[in-house]
Amino acid sequence: MNIKALIGLGVAALLVFIGIGKYNTLVEQEQNVEQSWAQVENQYQRRADLVPNLVNTVKGAADFEQETLTEVTEARSRASSIQISADDLNNPQKIQQFQQAQQQLSGALSRMLVTVEKYPELKANQNFRDLQVQLEGTENRIATERQRFNETVQSYNTTVMRFPNNLFAGIFGFDQKAYFEADKGAEEVPEVNF
Repeated sequence: MNIKALIGLGVAALLVFIGIGKYNTLVEQEQNVEQSWAQVENQYQRRADLVPNLVNTVKGAADFEQETLTEVTEARSRASSIQISADDLNNPQKIQQFQQAQQQLSGALSRMLVTVEKYPELKANQNFRDLQVQLEGTENRIATERQRFNETVQSYNTTVMRFPNNLFAGIFGFDQKAYFEADKGAEEVPEVNF
């Protein structure tokens, strides 16, 4: 064997080993994104599971506006019906659609909690207070998991975009993932009137 063939074989072997390392890094980071997304979905599911208990407690404790309860129930149904698979994490429109459905549920729950202020006997109900605390905690968990998801996506996207990873990512079909983004109007301070 001549020296050029040995050098060529050495370079090819080096590229294979580098490629294997880059591929494994991309797989690991993609799995981190998917696991992080599963945690986001887990917290949204927790909230969806609390809503029927909250609605039933409100129904049972007050002569409550049926329209508000119906809105919460319908928003929960819409939010639960939109599912995103790991493959959809590359699609910002799918994530936006999911986020809008979740935001509608958040808005309906907020309106219900504001309406509850008219019912002192409901606010004093221990079951309602417990559910409200759980719901508030869940909203905090959702915010935390969304932040962790975005951090994981940032790490993954940075790896996919860096040279020479971008070459291997293109060869192996690793695309950038979409972030959760703030809702339109979130930058505006809400007006509170008493």
